[in-house]
Amino acid sequence: MKKTVLEEFKKLILQEKERLEKELAQFSHRNSKSVATDFTSDFPNLGDSEDENAAEVAQFTDNLSLENELEHALRDVESALKRVEAGTFGLCTYCKQEIDEKRLQARPTSSSCIKCKKTLTQEV
Repeated sequence: MKKTVLEEFKKLILQEKERLEKELAQFSHRNSKSVATDFTSDFPNLGDSEDENAAEVAQFTDNLSLENELEHALRDVESALKRVEAGTFGLCTYCKQEIDEKRLQARPTSSSCIKCKKTLTQEV
């Protein structure tokens, strides 16, 4: 992969990292006792009435689910950045062939080519 193309992908990945961290910061905080991609949802405090308490529990439950999804995406971003630094970005981790650039444009954190991804998800 050309260096200029690689730098563009790295820039996109870094922008995605920043976006994910900002979104996570809206309702959680980084867990200092764990890895950099681990966050802990903050329990909202909407008030003391019964319906406010119910709303707090509902919002907290939603936040936990969202936190899980965003952390997973952040781990993918960190993994992609490690592949950039290692010089293996754009290569399928399974068959070692180049990942189609269109796939990387659609999902810069992709670590597998379409063929291997379909095999892994049993879509073949």
